[in-house]
Amino acid sequence: MIAPGNRYTLLKRTGARYYVEVKDGPLVSPHRPSVDVLFRSGARYAGTNAVGVIMTGMGDDGAQGLLEMKEAGAATIAQDEATCVVFGMSKEAIKRGAVDKILPLPAISGQILRICSG
Repeated sequence: MIAPGNRYTLLKRTGARYYVEVKDGPLVSPHRPSVDVLFRSGARYAGTNAVGVIMTGMGDDGAQGLLEMKEAGAATIAQDEATCVVFGMSKEAIKRGAVDKILPLPAISGQILRICSG
């Protein structure tokens, strides 16, 4: 899911059904949309049923949210430095202990499939 400009994308749940909500809201850090907002909603509504992946990007947006996902029992993955264009977001998540696996870009999709089928 790609968040539309200047709006947040959140995972929600009603019973056994998950859905995506797009909404307005105040800035989180200096960001809107924010990966932290999306990941926090994943931690809250999906927990152990979620897989969080953080990839190339500047800054630390997503690092705290990914940690919250990991603490909620989600599997977490970060793109490795060698295949990142900018090793900022992944680096911050790794520093915070939010990442289970650090993988090169071509290996991420396979890892997601293994997690989801196992």
